[in-house]
Parts: sequence; C-alpha cells; structure tokens
Amino acid sequence: MAHTHRFERALSREMAALASMAFAALAAIFAVVLLVRVLGKAALGDVAGEAVLPLLGFGFMRFLPVLLSLALFIGVFMSLARLWRDSEAIIWLNGGVGPLGWARAVLRFALPVVAIIALVSLEGIPWSARKQAEFERGLESKERVSALTPGVFSEDRDGRRVVFVETLSEDGRDVGNVFIQSRERGRMGVTVARQGVVRQVENGDSFLFLEQGRRYEGLPGEADFWVTGFSRYAVRIPPQVVEAAGASPRTLGVAQLLKDPTPRNMGEWVWRVGYPLTALLLCLLAVPLSYVNPRAGRSLNVVFAILIYVAYNNLVGLSEGWVGRASLSAGQGLLAVHGAMALVLTAFFWHRFRGPWAR
Repeated sequence: MAHTHRFERALSREMAALASMAFAALAAIFAVVLLVRVLGKAALGDVAGEAVLPLLGFGFMRFLPVLLSLALFIGVFMSLARLWRDSEAIIWLNGGVGPLGWARAVLRFALPVVAIIALVSLEGIPWSARKQAEFERGLESKERVSALTPGVFSEDRDGRRVVFVETLSEDGRDVGNVFIQSRERGRMGVTVARQGVVRQVENGDSFLFLEQGRRYEGLPGEADFWVTGFSRYAVRIPPQVVEAAGASPRTLGVAQLLKDPTPRNMGEWVWRVGYPLTALLLCLLAVPLSYVNPRAGRSLNVVFAILIYVAYNNLVGLSEGWVGRASLSAGQGLLAVHGAMALVLTAFFWHRFRGPWAR
C-alpha cells in the first residue's frame, strides 16, 4: 500500500510539471497568434486600438478549456510514456501497481483540472461572450462620435459618409476644419465648415453641429451643383442598430439553455458539456495509449494519440451541429460521441492490460 502511495505522489508531481509546461507553451503560442490577428484588424481600422487587449482576453477565455484539456492530456500521456521508455512501468506492474492503480492516480490528478474546465466552459465562456458583446456594442455606439481622428479620413460602417477633421479637443467634442462627404437620395454632398461640436439632444440622438461653412450637392459628372452657405448646420449621427443582448446561445448560461431547450440551445449545451467529458476520457485513454514497446519505434504511439485527440474533438464539434439541426437529441449527441469513446477506452484497457497485469 505504501509503495502505491509513493507511486501516485511521484506520478502526480511529474504530470503536474509536464502539464504546466505544456499549458505555458500552448498559451504563449495561442496568445501570439491571437494578438497578431487582432493587431492586423486594428491596422486595417476594423478594430479600435483601445479594443486590442480586451478582445485578446475574450478570445483567450473562449479557448481556455481547449488549452487546459490539451495540456492535461499531454502531461498525463508524456508522464506515463516516460515510465514505459525507462522500464519503470514494468517494475511498478511487477510490484503490484497495475493499470487500475495508474488510472486512480490519473483521476486524482485530473479531476480538479476537469472541474476547472467544466466551470470555464459552462459559465466562463457565456460570461465572456456577454462581456464581449457589451464591449463591442459600446464601441459601435460611440464609433460615430469618438472615432474622429485628427488628420484621418474616417468612414462609417454604412460606407455612406466620410468625415475628416483637422483638430479635435481632448474630450472628443469640439472639432475644427471639418470635411464631410455623404451620399443621400442618389446625390453626392460635400460639407465643409470651420468648426463644429458634437452634442446629444433631449431624445438621445447625437448631432454634429457645424458652424461657418458651405455645402455642395449634386451628381458627379453634371454641372447642376447646389452651393449653400450656412452659419449653423446640423448633421444627425444615425443610431447604431445593435443585436439584442442574449440573442445568441453562446451568451446564455446553462440554466437559460435548459430552460429554453431549442435545438440551437441544446447544441450549445452539448458543446459545453463536451469539454470536461473530453478532458476526463482522454486522460484515462492516455493510460493504455502511453504503452511503448522498447523493441518498436517510440513515435508510433505519439502519432496515434494525436490522431485520436484530433478525431475526438472534431466529433464533439460535429455533435453540436447534429443537435443544433435537430438530427439528434442532446442525450443522443452525448451518447453517440462520449459513449462511443467510453467503449473505445474500455477496449483499449482490455487489449493492453488483460492477463496478469489487470489488477
């Protein structure tokens, strides 16, 4: 019994060290890739500079269960594979620590991490999705007011108006030397003014009030342009049309998904539940997969483990689509993927450890 505890403690330390290193490496790689993608959008003007770090955090939270699951699988698999390569596994097996003892040590190490994965996937992801939606709505609602950059031509999302200002006050309200090109009712309009100010009226609409300017309106290629001088001219900033909060299943909590069991909501639920189930089953599957025959190549089981991991995760994504299209119920979707993997796990254990080592 004492040697069993020593084995579990030593194996847990090794799995924790390898899983931590794997998570750090995966998180760094993913953060760099995500940062490059967000910075690329910011360089094109699709994302405001102030939104880079928040979007990076939201994206990292969304993929955190995947990173944790993969790091956990790597830590367990590589630790057990090392026991086989160094022939320590044979010693422990002959000493009475069979595959069930290995599985018990793996479970004690993996269950706390699986609980974290479940918490993040079930509640962390929808919370992050809601915060991201609120953040993006906030950016879009003030885009037409605060996105004016001195010396830069700014185009609205509709592509119907281009605004240029030479100077802009610190509070983003007072502007100087304004140029506005717009298209309305099939006619091209150009408005220039010495100064202007952004204000919000009583009903909540925002207007850009221009002073001491002119407006030119007409059709390109024709000579019938209208020229109008004004001492004060108001340009209404159209209200931002925003999707209602909570419209996407990705932003709903587990209780809300189960309260409204539409196919889309159940597909989302199956996808979230799949994260902790996948992590748990893959950790147990690493026990028979880690077997290395000293006389055979050492890379074959690694390639096989990678293929199983990729196939399993793809099936989880497919099950979300099957349930979302009402091809399967939520229970059938879970059983078709995770139940099948549980059978594969049982078959691998029986094939690898049947006989005198099955203890």
